[in-house]
Amino acid sequence: MLSVWGPALSAADREQVVAATYDDYSVSAPTPELVVVCHGFGCKFRAEVELSAADRGKLAQIMAGGKASPAAERQAVAGAWAWFDRRIAGRAGTRNHVAAAGAQYMFDAGQFDCIDASRNTTSLLLVLEQLGLLRFHSVDVPVSRGLLIDGRPLHYTAVLRENGNGVKWAVDSWTRAYGQPAEVMSLARWRDG
Repeated sequence: MLSVWGPALSAADREQVVAATYDDYSVSAPTPELVVVCHGFGCKFRAEVELSAADRGKLAQIMAGGKASPAAERQAVAGAWAWFDRRIAGRAGTRNHVAAAGAQYMFDAGQFDCIDASRNTTSLLLVLEQLGLLRFHSVDVPVSRGLLIDGRPLHYTAVLRENGNGVKWAVDSWTRAYGQPAEVMSLARWRDG
């Protein structure tokens, strides 16, 4: 299916993103009405968060700032994460999560590791896509960098693919503390990080 904004995510693409993101953790894919939030490292804890009509309206309002260009849309996505992070915190108990939570937090149910963060961010991106709020991008499969043998720890991120040119963008919320916009950069730059 094509739109004036570029190719929409096909059902097969959506199935691939959902399988790669949620199947290993037995987590349901998000809908515009319900999102399962992972927290406590490795999706050890889950919280169901209902999204109301008012929540969907707020997301539409935030994403309206991204209508001008792909760069503006990425900036709006970063801001949508900040709102979403605050929205899910009460239900998930993550109001005090820290940026780049490491091993010292692995027994704290109120923290996110990069697995939790990449799944939660992908959930938000899929909700935005299902609501028709992504015009210039499609949701792609989360990716990782680092292999331990190369001296870098494993790290995961959510990914957007720009419809016009196919450039992939990392949308990394793990590097941000509670209520801050996600960090968005080209996936190539993120992999070098």
